[in-house]
Amino acid sequence: MGADITALIVDWAELENIPVLERERALFEAADPDDYDGALDEGWAWLPPAPASFPSWCARYEFGGTLGSFKPHFWACERWETIREHVPDDLRTALDTFLAGLFWAPPWTDSDPQDEDDTEPSYGAMRTFCPPPDVSVLAQAWSAVGPRLEGLREPFDVHAAAPGEWIGRFEEFSRLLHGWAEAVEEARRRGWGLIGLPI
Repeated sequence: MGADITALIVDWAELENIPVLERERALFEAADPDDYDGALDEGWAWLPPAPASFPSWCARYEFGGTLGSFKPHFWACERWETIREHVPDDLRTALDTFLAGLFWAPPWTDSDPQDEDDTEPSYGAMRTFCPPPDVSVLAQAWSAVGPRLEGLREPFDVHAAAPGEWIGRFEEFSRLLHGWAEAVEEARRRGWGLIGLPI
């Protein structure tokens, strides 16, 4: 059994109104309320017929074809690591930025979320913690990547294709990226942040 991930977009002002020691519990309860049956396969959990108990300060995004598992995210990262040296520098830089939130600590960086400065708050089990200013950076990166995404098909097919495995086809890679872009764009439009929880 692999790790799971649930993506939330969050009204940061409302989150900051919750006492610090209660925030993680509040986020887990918001992401997985008692009356959520998990029937949504893809998209937003706040749209009908989503449960009425989802709070107005956050919404859950389901990545299509992942069943909530983090494995597709991990393997998308592996595929990208395989092809990134075969794409133009500007596209590589933009996609590195865009994917950092989706993968948390990508292998092409030396950063480790556990090595943060002691002055930074601890976010415990959260896989991704992306305040509104960082969401804007991700959205800007996607604006550079989105129109050129199809250009990754050839390097993917040549260097990373693994039919029958997780994210083994370019279409699966593209679908996951478009899902992340949808979450990022909705958060940016609202001025909200993004959080990934292991649910």
